Amino acid sequence: MKKKCKILLLLFFALFACNKNAKSEQDLSSPKDSLPIYLSLANENNLPLNVKQNYNQKALRVILDQEDDSLNKVNLFKIANRYYNMSDWKGYLETTNLILERARKSKDSVHMAKAYTYLGDYYDAQSVSDSAFLNYFKAEKFYLKMNDQFNLAKTFLNKASLQYNEGDFFESEIAVFKALSSLKKQKKVNDLYYESYNLLGILYNEREEFAKALEFQNKALKILDDKSILSVFQYRAASLNNIGFIYMNMKNYSKAKVFFERGLKEKDLFEDRAGLYAILLDNLGYAKFKLRESDKLPDLFYESLKIRDSLGLSSGVVSCKIHLSEYFAFKKDTFKAVQFSKQALALSRTSSKLVNTLEALKQIATIDPKNAAIYSVEYIQLNDKMLKAERKMGEKFSRIEYETNEIKDQNSNLQEKNRTLIYVFSICTLMGLFFYVYKTQQAKNRELLFKQQQQIANEDIYNLMISQQNEIESTRIREKKKVAQELHDGVLGRMFGVRISLDSLDKVDEAQAAPKRKKYLTELKHIEEDIREISHDLNREKSELINNFVAILMKLFENQRNTYESKLSTTFDSHIKWDLVSNAVKINLYRIIQEALQNCNKYADADNITVEFKSEINYLVLSIADDGIGLNAKRTKNGIGLHNIQYRATECKGTVTIKSAKGEGTLLIVKVPIDQKINLHNNDI
Repeated sequence: MKKKCKILLLLFFALFACNKNAKSEQDLSSPKDSLPIYLSLANENNLPLNVKQNYNQKALRVILDQEDDSLNKVNLFKIANRYYNMSDWKGYLETTNLILERARKSKDSVHMAKAYTYLGDYYDAQSVSDSAFLNYFKAEKFYLKMNDQFNLAKTFLNKASLQYNEGDFFESEIAVFKALSSLKKQKKVNDLYYESYNLLGILYNEREEFAKALEFQNKALKILDDKSILSVFQYRAASLNNIGFIYMNMKNYSKAKVFFERGLKEKDLFEDRAGLYAILLDNLGYAKFKLRESDKLPDLFYESLKIRDSLGLSSGVVSCKIHLSEYFAFKKDTFKAVQFSKQALALSRTSSKLVNTLEALKQIATIDPKNAAIYSVEYIQLNDKMLKAERKMGEKFSRIEYETNEIKDQNSNLQEKNRTLIYVFSICTLMGLFFYVYKTQQAKNRELLFKQQQQIANEDIYNLMISQQNEIESTRIREKKKVAQELHDGVLGRMFGVRISLDSLDKVDEAQAAPKRKKYLTELKHIEEDIREISHDLNREKSELINNFVAILMKLFENQRNTYESKLSTTFDSHIKWDLVSNAVKINLYRIIQEALQNCNKYADADNITVEFKSEINYLVLSIADDGIGLNAKRTKNGIGLHNIQYRATECKGTVTIKSAKGEGTLLIVKVPIDQKINLHNNDI
């Protein structure tokens, strides 16, 4: 009954508003007077979408009939804002392009810069990252020329957010610090300071620099004491969630749980930001799961899943289902665990975020060991694809900045020179372009050759990994058959004869039985020696099956030597028991070597490269050294390649150490923990 009353009240107010608006339109004496009314109604949340669009179009027609001046452009931006709020992307793009065209005609730099920012927002919303970056960069150039530090800082933050989403963490960090530098002398910009510190906290968390991540997140949280920042944005809840997530990555689930619970207590969180409320529920549930607390589990996951599903947040749905899969796997409910992991994998494959698919593959490989090899192959392929995409996008961002600056410089030079100099410059440019194309083509050919060799090596790895299990199984079968044949044909027959002979001694006198008993005991010793020899033969056959990983590495080293001029030396410690090293560790070690060799080939300019495996107490140590130009380890640490090496070492619960100096080469040391006690026990057997 209450619901029916509410519906009737809403209908009454809607009709009243429509009648009032109709009367207002009739009373208005001119289109100029009607413009504020149309703009206000186009921004009214209680009206249907088609009605708001109709009012926005009426307002646009009024503006187009007016004189093209600064006020006219301001009103056009209002039209664009309303299209953006309605997610009417076609209308938003058309209006923004109209503003840009008019601003160009009137040479209005202020509105041109703002229009480029709006275009950047449009392409960002459409996930066209390179176009969004180009427009933000154009806006940045205008704000630099006008010395508009406030809007310059906002533009830097837009670029930083875009670069973070595309995995270009190093450049994103630089952009945030540029924004902070622009904000130094600004007043009442705490909202931008919050965005800057929050993004830095997220960036350092991604790079696993947790102390810095917590420092910046706490700075962001402190800024929220400024009451001028609207609580409807729920920034405090977002920061509490981010801090909790950092502690969760640090495996400190108790502290993480405290921050997630504080975030959920924020007033009106569900009404203002239901998506953030769902994230906090999911994170709280996962922290409780890791702490082995059964309170409100799995209800927290189910509640978060319901909210995210209703909002169409596919990434969040995937996360919830992965967590539910982990939970039911722990509860030994294999059916539900597999069901949720398969649902997560199927949904993640429909989205453009490869990270979701990687997490789903990792989970399903854990609970479905029969098909783990298939999922591992897909995981490696997707991981490679994601890394290449991140590198490509980072290079594209740099190229956009470079090419835009080049065009600007060329235009300035052309205006300053006369016709004769233009001809000379054109000839020089053509010659330089020809030389550049020639050199670029040479570099591309070398890179293509290396990629082809790398692809062959990758295929060998996949094939060997898949066939390794079959080979081990067939070897076990052969061993069983051989043992059965040896025991049946040799040992059992002879033991049967000795037993019959010993039974017959009961019927013979003791004097006659003594020498015969001694003879039969001697025969039993021979049988014992035969059994020991069979056992030793089986151990020798087993040792011949453990070196597949070494063969794969030798193939990679052979390709390196055939492709590049630098001398490659390799050493393997004979004490390493490769059969006891897990496949996950082997894959990560192979990728680390592959990435390190690629860095040596592209940047080091080294004459000699050394790769060495050593066995230390409880550790497997990989060292890769070159005598190249060296690097600045503190700065280069932010690069994607070294970040990948650090990530893979962490996957193996290992550590990475880089020692380098300019002109003195580079030494990369990776230490991975292994259980030497198992190895020693195996040797004793």
